[in-house]
Amino acid sequence: MVDSSRIIRRSFTVEGQVQGVGFRPFVYRLADEEGLTGFVGNTSEGVRIEVQGGAAGAERFEKRLLTQHPPLARIVSLSSRDVPPEVRETAFVIRRSRGQAGHNVLVSPDVGICADCRQDMRDPANPRFAYPFANCANCGPRYSITRAIPYDRASTTMACFPLCPDCAAEYDNPADRRFHAQPIACPVCGPRLWFVPGGSPESLPDGENGNNALGRACRVLLEGGILALKGLGGFQLACDARREISVRELRRRKFRPHKPLALMVADVEAARALCLLGPEHEALLQSPENPVVLCPRLPWNEDAPLCRELAPDTENLGLMLPYTPLHVALFDALSALAPLPPALVMTSANPRGEPLCLTNREALARLAGMADAFLLHDRDILTRVDDSVISLVCAPDEKALQPLFFRRARGYVPRPVFLPSRGPNVLGAGAELKSTMCLTHGDKAFVGQHIGDLENPATLRFYEEVVARLENLLEIRPQALVCDLHPDFLASRYAHERAAADGLPLWELQHHAAHAAAVLAENGWHEPALALCLDGAGLGDDGLIWGGELILMDIGGAFWRRVGSLSPFPLPGGEAAIREPWRCAAALRAQCGSSDADFPGAASRTGERTRAERAVREMLAANVNCPLTSSCGRLFDAVSAQLGLCQTTSYEGQAAVRLEAAAVRRPTGCLDAPRWDVQPGERDGLLVLDCARLFADVLEAQRAGDCVEDIAARFHVSLAWGFAEMAYLAASRLNVRKVGLSGGVMQNGIMAALLPRCLKSFGLEPLTHHELPPGDGGLSLGQAVWGRALLRNGN
Repeated sequence: MVDSSRIIRRSFTVEGQVQGVGFRPFVYRLADEEGLTGFVGNTSEGVRIEVQGGAAGAERFEKRLLTQHPPLARIVSLSSRDVPPEVRETAFVIRRSRGQAGHNVLVSPDVGICADCRQDMRDPANPRFAYPFANCANCGPRYSITRAIPYDRASTTMACFPLCPDCAAEYDNPADRRFHAQPIACPVCGPRLWFVPGGSPESLPDGENGNNALGRACRVLLEGGILALKGLGGFQLACDARREISVRELRRRKFRPHKPLALMVADVEAARALCLLGPEHEALLQSPENPVVLCPRLPWNEDAPLCRELAPDTENLGLMLPYTPLHVALFDALSALAPLPPALVMTSANPRGEPLCLTNREALARLAGMADAFLLHDRDILTRVDDSVISLVCAPDEKALQPLFFRRARGYVPRPVFLPSRGPNVLGAGAELKSTMCLTHGDKAFVGQHIGDLENPATLRFYEEVVARLENLLEIRPQALVCDLHPDFLASRYAHERAAADGLPLWELQHHAAHAAAVLAENGWHEPALALCLDGAGLGDDGLIWGGELILMDIGGAFWRRVGSLSPFPLPGGEAAIREPWRCAAALRAQCGSSDADFPGAASRTGERTRAERAVREMLAANVNCPLTSSCGRLFDAVSAQLGLCQTTSYEGQAAVRLEAAAVRRPTGCLDAPRWDVQPGERDGLLVLDCARLFADVLEAQRAGDCVEDIAARFHVSLAWGFAEMAYLAASRLNVRKVGLSGGVMQNGIMAALLPRCLKSFGLEPLTHHELPPGDGGLSLGQAVWGRALLRNGN
């Protein structure tokens, strides 16, 4: 028995991402090394710890807790206090989890397979050799299988797999890395894999099918077929990226003629054979989050290892490495059979415009016309989580590269954005395209995973599932809602119906004001600042279509106003001009007083296109069905069409993607291309950048015979400097220095690199997105923090 007068007992509460990341086993080992008794357990408040022993050991324990915790853990706060010693205590134990309504625990995102588990899978003497569901406390599924907090096996979809004696021994052994790893499994007691040929009814796994499933799947891929496999957060479609005919067939079946397809390769060495990788690319590819990383591809030629069909519009390839044990097992099996290192197209398995397939039965029904075969398993997925997509751009300080999100989902959700103070729970409903939602709780904002375009009932159901799931995981309900001004957005309709049903206050926030609030909140700035919000479209508070806006935003004061904009131009045919960028070019040519003869191939066109162009000229002359827009995205479309790069689109942003790719191909570089003199003017108290003047410069360069690549680069550079000068004029008048950059145009790599540089040259401080996408996928954060400000201010 220890003399209580010579020992101390200290109680800790640890908040943050500390459940499902090996934190309790780490605490257990730490206490054992310091000779301390006590306990550790998961609670709804976080991880609760009490240690008892010598004062020096307790102090060392606290320091090591903060500095040596597991790599996946994120400690947000650590509180401690001394409590009376327990005189009869003789050991340190892990206690059973307990929960209660409301909590401060951060649910861990899903984590890519770790090096140790990959090594286990490749060791013929290991029980988990080639087992496609190996995991440990440092990797594996988390968010996609978690039902509730505290995070224990009983609260996951692994609850239906009782542990065998060997797994139970590992689970209970403090020295084992699978100590209290909740998804722990092995071939004896864990999930099973099986193969189903296309057109066959749903089947159940049997010994022969399970043993041969990977081999049969490999044969489908090597023979040019398309395989649907059940991944981490939903089904994926895979085919051999080296077979042009397979890639074309996948595109045909998915109704996806041009949009880039993501690739999965076995390792970084294989990635280097396809793309020009810097150390930052390699680090991100191998990170626990394992996103799709947009990397500069090696030049296409006849001997290129991959076909141009993978990404026909861009100079980048989206690469990822195997992030689940199933992917590792599949690539290991392929490597043993294929003459070249395998490279697979790995894309979301969903009919066009609909959510990912989630269950085996759903996939067999919905993907019957897309997949030649299915690789299934019996571990349930609770929530759909698509792959995250990231590029790397120069940080505003120009000292390092930072992530630029195109899609934020697997590996990052539900990681929160931290806010400067605690506040009420508010739901930001998001936008229509690339939709997400955001729920604030205390001093955190939880932006849900990428949902897609809210254009049909199936995607709306997915949206509602994500809202309900985050509310249930966080064990909270919103006190208010904020949605977009546009009355036809399904997210806005949901917010109106939810507010009416629950008796909650609802506010509408203009689209670009929400973008401004989002980028400033992400950077922890709630005081007055400017934000350049550049995108395709958002309903303005004057009823017009905005998209190239300079916004003054004061989140703390719940105040905003528009202080600058691109000059408006007509969209002949309305939404038809989004699908057919040549219409935008025609409108701007008309504003410039130029004829349609100033258009590539104008003299040779006949038939339907000629009739459509005649109709557009008549629309413009009569000002019929020609809504005005200040959209920066449509300006990009117009220039792309004028240069003959893209006349019609098959996916959002295609014309701008081709214009950026042309600028990147400029032989002497694009960032330092000479710029045209584009200076902002002023109309009715609003700073205005003249679209027609800039488009006239494009026309003049085209008539002079300048190459497309040079004109494309000069357009980017001139526009960036014009916007920067507009921001400088406004900042000087308003006495602010910070300028946020948001909107889908900021996913353009040239603009993302140039605009911060231009702003800094004017003595301004650029603020950029680095945790959320700059497009509509990050907009819900701005809505939610705006609602918090309104509630705080008594609205």
